Amino acid sequence: MQKNKQWNVKGAMRLAGTFHFLHSCASGCLLPFLTLYFRHLGLTATMTGIIMASRHMLALVWRPISSVLARQHDKRRAVVVGSLFSSASVVLILLLFPSEGLKAESGRCNASQLNANVAEDGGEFTTLENLPQFNATVYSVYNTTVVTEQSNDDDTAEYTPTPLISNSTRSVRKVRSLQEEHPHSEFLGSLKVMDAQHQMFFLVLIVTGFWEFMAVPLEWTADDGLYEYLDFVDATDRHRSAKIWKQLGAAFGNGGVGILVTGLYCLTGTTAEFYSYAILMILTVPAAALLPLYLRKRERRTSGGFKALQLVHGNSQALLCAVTVVLTGMASSVVSDFLLWQMQDHNATETHMGISLALAHFSQVGFVPLAGRLARFLKYHGWLLVLAVIALSLQCLYYSFLWGPWTVIPAQLLAGISTGAMWWSVESQCEDIATPGTEKTMFRVFELLSLELGAGFGSLMAGFVVQKFGLSVLFQGTALILALWSIALALLKWKIPRQRRINYSRLLAADMTEMSESDSDQEKDWLETAMDDSKQKNKWTMDKPSK
Repeated sequence: MQKNKQWNVKGAMRLAGTFHFLHSCASGCLLPFLTLYFRHLGLTATMTGIIMASRHMLALVWRPISSVLARQHDKRRAVVVGSLFSSASVVLILLLFPSEGLKAESGRCNASQLNANVAEDGGEFTTLENLPQFNATVYSVYNTTVVTEQSNDDDTAEYTPTPLISNSTRSVRKVRSLQEEHPHSEFLGSLKVMDAQHQMFFLVLIVTGFWEFMAVPLEWTADDGLYEYLDFVDATDRHRSAKIWKQLGAAFGNGGVGILVTGLYCLTGTTAEFYSYAILMILTVPAAALLPLYLRKRERRTSGGFKALQLVHGNSQALLCAVTVVLTGMASSVVSDFLLWQMQDHNATETHMGISLALAHFSQVGFVPLAGRLARFLKYHGWLLVLAVIALSLQCLYYSFLWGPWTVIPAQLLAGISTGAMWWSVESQCEDIATPGTEKTMFRVFELLSLELGAGFGSLMAGFVVQKFGLSVLFQGTALILALWSIALALLKWKIPRQRRINYSRLLAADMTEMSESDSDQEKDWLETAMDDSKQKNKWTMDKPSK
């Protein structure tokens, strides 16, 4: 019997691989370098952390909601294509903001081509907060009125020059007069007296939030449609291969844009990252238009998110896994947000950064064929989670002692164990406790806990720590927290008994040689008994002589 040509699974997976490769390549061109661009704009570490945290918190809420809405209204393809177009156009608005930071690139190109002034020390990246003249101006704008009205002491002249006093005083008085005439313009008036750095911060925060709102629905919507399509044709085992294309696309995006930006830096600066992202997102549209998506016309099942949360809450091992993914998500956001800052402070260019990020993705791809063997060697996938936390702790500790552009590579090679082992253990944990049909939803719960909730808190706290103590202290503190938790996690996993939900299909597929004869006789179910009886009856009929 010939196969039905309508369900071309191999062709569907080729299209899905192309889509995920192009989309991940586009994301890899920009997302890892985004905080570096915020530093170039003159934003502080605290401001950068707040912006990144807002992105994660918005995704935490909007990602599941948008996925459910697209599924209920059968608008998955429209959502995917619309998200590609809108995110590619909205992100270019960030290029309209002028750079307020000072970036000294010794030997790279003339500073006049970058539209930036070169610092006198000639070696480090300096933001507005480190400039005494800028701080004096900001101080005068906010405090001149108080000084001139409440104190006439001559000592104040040492801190605020008299031209600054007169100009700022007139501006503040003008704003106050406008507020008295128009009481509803008080908020706009406060924005007028706000310094340029905070104005930039609020504008970037608004644009970044709008961009995230447009880009968030894409990944889950496309992934859900593909998974249900494969489920309909009974080929869900091939869904795992899409993750490999995501890793490869991100690796090529990181390395390719890093080399491109370094080569064109004197002509385009960092704008090549944004244009590469926009172009690749547009190139992904044809693959999205042909992507096989299963559309449900009649079924309206509710989401199993609450049921998955109940299953996690009712299992001690799953709770340990949930706490671990939150902590590792916080640590991963620390690395993704501020590792490039650390590399830049040690004279690394975008080429060094892009290649090092690409090696981390290749390391995760290389860990996939080794994960099963390692899990069998450890005799329990939960110990992979402990190993992942230890590896991530060593990575963060190593990042705090960088001394050159290429010295980051050994730590990046550990990404296969830290990130790859963690998600392998999470998938195995989901299989242990999930009921039939909730495995994918269960994994999504852990994804949100790590990539959004944990990452949001991590970005927020990391910004304040960098602002007050510096980058080295940030990575050392993160390494210490992970090391302590790895010890606690190992002890708790050793004490808490492992609970597994009995799965009938897994029981039938189990190797019968691992069970004793008495156990196999006791656990023989009605199906096996009926098959044995049928065989014996057929044999008796064949052996019976015909009349």
